[in-house]
Amino acid sequence: MCSHFSLLLKMHKLVFCFSSFALLAAVMGAFPPPCDSEIYCTGPILHQVQKAKLFDDDKYFVDMKLKAAPGVVSSAFRNLSNQFPNRTVPPAELQEFLSTYFETPGTEFESWTPPDWPDKPTFLGKVADQELRDWAQKLHNLWKSLGRKIRADVRDHPELYSQIYTPHPIIVPGGRFRELYYWDSYWVIKGLLLSEMRDTAYGMIQNFLYLVNRYGFVPNGGRVYYERRSQPPFLTLMVESYYQATKDEDFLRAALPILEKEYRFWMQNRSVAVKVNGEEHVLSWYSVQVGAPRPESYTDDLELAEGLTDDRIEQLWVDMKSGAESGWDFTSRWYLDGGHNNGTLRETRTSQIIPTDLNALLCRNERTLASFHATLGDGDSAELYNQAAEQRRRAIESVLFDAERGAWFDYNLVMQSKNTEFYPSNLAPVWARCYSRPEMAERAVQYLKGSGALQFPNGVPTSLRESGQQWDYPNAWPPLQHMLIDGLSQLPSEEAKQLAFDLAQRWIKTNWLAYAKYDAMFEKYDVNGDGKPGGGGEYEVQLGFGWSNGVALQLLDQYGARLTSGSHRVLSGLLLPLVISAVLTLQ
Repeated sequence: MCSHFSLLLKMHKLVFCFSSFALLAAVMGAFPPPCDSEIYCTGPILHQVQKAKLFDDDKYFVDMKLKAAPGVVSSAFRNLSNQFPNRTVPPAELQEFLSTYFETPGTEFESWTPPDWPDKPTFLGKVADQELRDWAQKLHNLWKSLGRKIRADVRDHPELYSQIYTPHPIIVPGGRFRELYYWDSYWVIKGLLLSEMRDTAYGMIQNFLYLVNRYGFVPNGGRVYYERRSQPPFLTLMVESYYQATKDEDFLRAALPILEKEYRFWMQNRSVAVKVNGEEHVLSWYSVQVGAPRPESYTDDLELAEGLTDDRIEQLWVDMKSGAESGWDFTSRWYLDGGHNNGTLRETRTSQIIPTDLNALLCRNERTLASFHATLGDGDSAELYNQAAEQRRRAIESVLFDAERGAWFDYNLVMQSKNTEFYPSNLAPVWARCYSRPEMAERAVQYLKGSGALQFPNGVPTSLRESGQQWDYPNAWPPLQHMLIDGLSQLPSEEAKQLAFDLAQRWIKTNWLAYAKYDAMFEKYDVNGDGKPGGGGEYEVQLGFGWSNGVALQLLDQYGARLTSGSHRVLSGLLLPLVISAVLTLQ
């Protein structure tokens, strides 16, 4: 029993058991909580329910709806807890309390089938392989099962829900992810546009614009416990995708000031000055200065902090939320032990790392915002954003580019050095077209070929380190595959284009095989197993799955005439460039 917290700190006892919320609050210090809700983000109900492990997944409780006002529920819990020693309510009584005052997750939604879903979208005709075409039709069908509409009661009584109200229906990722998620939705929207579901795509974008107007940025997802952290800022590119499909200038004109508002958030709250070779540059990072465990992973964060000093606990929880904001939650990419890129999950130091992919994305956003202003006739504003993109491009090349290795690498602020381990994000500037000389991108192709990451039959792994975290080897993730393939496909060399096709073939093959085995799409896949879902991390692999469907549909659209379902018909990606080279040598 932890009766005296300060004594435990001095004696370095076994764990910080945080027997009461008051002890936990003492550790949180000056950092604000994840949100202001006394039920869903802080307070003794959250603490006791999560510590009791009444559910297999901590997210389950914080997705439950209240049956009475928060003040009524809190008062009832105080009365209940006063009946027990140390105010700790036993599990059976906790379960009864939840049955009285909470409803199961999911009641915030009503059934909704997208009304703009067509039977046979045009892109299906591009897919030559009959088995892949039949599969593409099934993927198109999945949009109907992933559609959700938030009930009006969430709008009218927001205090009873952790769900954040948005006015338009949504496509959710799937599985435990019942709500809207930010960066997932970029690939979902690209897939919806291919499926000729423009109204659904438009509504999702309007939801994100609504959230920026409300918060100043897009939260990580559609729950109050996410409202003080974001995710990679893809909203500008969502708007670009919709505008390219519709050429709707009124839509663009209305969206642009809101996109600029989000951009200002990242510049004002997620940017830092970095001095390299006597020159100062401004780059962006993930840094969520919010205390307390993540409500949706509460016991994971408590257990991870066991045995640490209070200041280190605060920083760890900040860095776990920052890792969640990155979308890569979690990965050895964010580990810093003694300043070096190693350690375990408790050495996560996301806020001490300048990420290559975030800055490449913001560089692309800046150029896209410039193009929007030019389209709408504002040349002065277009020039300002082009200048911002150029400044960021110079900063990326000065701080993150390694001319000897031919790629871009995250920058470690503690050691003032690059992390030269392999991650697909090392090629993000190729995807973003944020580099000054064409030969830099072609060098990056050679870097990728020599990295060891292409040896796997079912995709490019998220790293080459097997840490047990889900954003590491052997997992491969749809957005990273697509960014690699998209970037390579736009380079002028045949070698890069062929490599892009090969990676697309590998990815389609593993997705298709998994669907054939399980009749399902997954959020991630194992690079070693033909059709094997990924694993590791804080939760079981999830079915659905929004961005997996969107990426597969885009690759089927782009390469449908060439992709095959039979592995015996798949040409090794590096074989053809070698054959071409040999033929040219003989000529």
